[in-house]
Amino acid sequence: MKRKWLLLMVTVMTAIMLAACGTSDKKDSTTSGDAGKEESGGQFRIGMEAGYPPFNWTQQKDENGAVKIADNAEYAGGYDVQMAKKIAEGLGKELVIVKLEWDGLVPALQSNKIDAIIAGMSPTEERKKTIDFTENYYTSDFVMVIKKGSKYEKAKSIQDFSGAKITSQLNTSNYNVIDQIKGVQKQTAMDSFPAMRVALEAGKIDGYVAERPEGISAAAANDKFTYVAFEEGFDTDISNTSIAVGLRKGDANLEKINEILKGISEDDRQKIMEEAIHQQPAAQ
Repeated sequence: MKRKWLLLMVTVMTAIMLAACGTSDKKDSTTSGDAGKEESGGQFRIGMEAGYPPFNWTQQKDENGAVKIADNAEYAGGYDVQMAKKIAEGLGKELVIVKLEWDGLVPALQSNKIDAIIAGMSPTEERKKTIDFTENYYTSDFVMVIKKGSKYEKAKSIQDFSGAKITSQLNTSNYNVIDQIKGVQKQTAMDSFPAMRVALEAGKIDGYVAERPEGISAAAANDKFTYVAFEEGFDTDISNTSIAVGLRKGDANLEKINEILKGISEDDRQKIMEEAIHQQPAAQ
């Protein structure tokens, strides 16, 4: 009788211990899974035109570190994409590229369709009224893209373009500075730089204002083009020649993204830009 009772007790205790171990294993497994999910951090959805080389462009393959565009068979490449990858990695999130029209970027950010704008956007005082910006992640200057052999090729001052037909991109500070040229024939702003290149080659305009990377890109893509870097240039605030990450007002990631950007040296930024200029599709 005692032997049977002892056997019963051993059996019950063994069952209890196995049950406890099973519960512990299950709990540990669940915790590990949740931790993994937390580390992934979800998505970091970035809005850009994917049509503003060398900052961003659209291509058909994933070469040169391009990222697939959401709900699209194409890929986005360029300086902005490479910087976005570094930021997403620093945040521990999956980078998702959302292709949008320029005018739709801020509304998409405000309506939570995207988490940030990384699209060659300058942190102007006007834009700061509606969204926040990180520290600058690139700073350039304005140049004038023209045709080789034109009478403007030896220009040194913006005033040398008096009487010229000049344009720039729609809804950008590049377009507003044209008014500083006395007697200029300011043309209707255009949607993209590829459109301006076509207009320039066709003789519809004498030049267009752009940041230096676009000047280098245009000259590399078409041997009929060059650009003027002015000795007496446009009077503009640094916010008009710099670009930063656009975020929603009060975004908790602002400080963290600034830390990530500080970790990218100026030499590395210039190297990334040089690679973007070299890699951009020739058609753009």
